[in-house]
Amino acid sequence: MSPSARWQGHQRRIGLTGGIATGKSSIGRHLAALGLPVLDADRFAHEALAPGSKGESAVLKRYGARVAAPCDGAIKELKSNSRINRKALGSIVFNAPDELRWLEQLIHPYVRERFDEALVGLNDEPTVVLMIPLLFEANLTGLCSEVWVVHCQPQQQIERIQKRDGLDESAAKARIDAQWPIGQKQELADQLIDNSGDAGRWEGQIQHLLDAPISLRTTHGQGNNL
Repeated sequence: MSPSARWQGHQRRIGLTGGIATGKSSIGRHLAALGLPVLDADRFAHEALAPGSKGESAVLKRYGARVAAPCDGAIKELKSNSRINRKALGSIVFNAPDELRWLEQLIHPYVRERFDEALVGLNDEPTVVLMIPLLFEANLTGLCSEVWVVHCQPQQQIERIQKRDGLDESAAKARIDAQWPIGQKQELADQLIDNSGDAGRWEGQIQHLLDAPISLRTTHGQGNNL
């Protein structure tokens, strides 16, 4: 499927994506606060490796003690009865492209299935938000009628990842490099949301986009900062 493919059904489906730590979650929470249903790919991906799942078993079979909890920093993991230390798993896959590809091939089909199920239950909603960090990488643009790409300055991404995940600069850059370049995503966007300024500065733009007529919602490769 082409990354320019878009959903053509009756429902408005906003694909919310961007680079890691650009602020997608903040905008997703804002949209939810406005009353829009928000489906979160990260939550579905977490489910894919939940305790007792096939995904969890596959990961433990492949990596064994290297990712098995308890280990360093696993206290939080133990509270959810997870047998996987996700921080240790991340250290492996974000430094080995083949391993990251294997993990994505394990998780992505489950995530797609969960989106399909959730969208059936939301069929009567006029607008739904699909928050998908790897929207382009996972070839899921066909689920969305339009795509919004959130972006910020590269150094801001690095600093936000370091603060959020407790990583050094090298590890933060490895996570950024594991995704498509943000410039490539911007070229494929219908709308661009700049989150490099003060928190919430984009709220007016979000409202403008929500109120926009159909003719102005999509630009296919000509994303706009309104």
